[in-house]
Amino acid sequence: MIEAIWGEHKTTEQIVEILKNFQDKGELALVTRVSPEKASELKGFFKSAEIHSLARCLTLGKIPAPLTSLGNVVVLSGGTSDLFVAAEAELALRCHGVQVELLLDVGVAGLHRLFNELEKLKKANVLIACAGMEGALPTVLAGLVSQPIIGVPVSVGYGVSARGKTALEGMLASCSPGLMVVNIDNGYGSAMAALRILRS
Repeated sequence: MIEAIWGEHKTTEQIVEILKNFQDKGELALVTRVSPEKASELKGFFKSAEIHSLARCLTLGKIPAPLTSLGNVVVLSGGTSDLFVAAEAELALRCHGVQVELLLDVGVAGLHRLFNELEKLKKANVLIACAGMEGALPTVLAGLVSQPIIGVPVSVGYGVSARGKTALEGMLASCSPGLMVVNIDNGYGSAMAALRILRS
């Protein structure tokens, strides 16, 4: 597995030193949770670095081509408000050579859009479902398909949604057996769980 560098609470200088290490070893580096300002500063030090603004990440090094032998993952989001978490999961999987597809706006508020994608979902090896508000999407999915499903609660929603806590508790209390759940906004963690499943 490629080691991720948590960028949010590190200074630019600290990340630069870590990236130099990765670069010296010829390893692909993935920096997560990077603000646009910090990403821009890092780009000044590493011209070949790539900023992934939707995922709030930065990579340094070549992202591998997908290996069909690994299988494929579909990352779903209830709405575009969940995009930063879904995009982080998608990027982390691509960094490991996993074939991945991102499906947006297939939440329970527009259930017909989810039904339109069912045949595609049934062909995936693993599904990652990112959802804020009440976090119902993974539970609904688990009632429709048989693949492993990883629920990612997202810190999106009004008042009582409590910055993702309601979605987290809803997913943990799901009546769908076997649903896996990671922490709030943890797109990277969901990708690594999917990778473990694919490699098993």
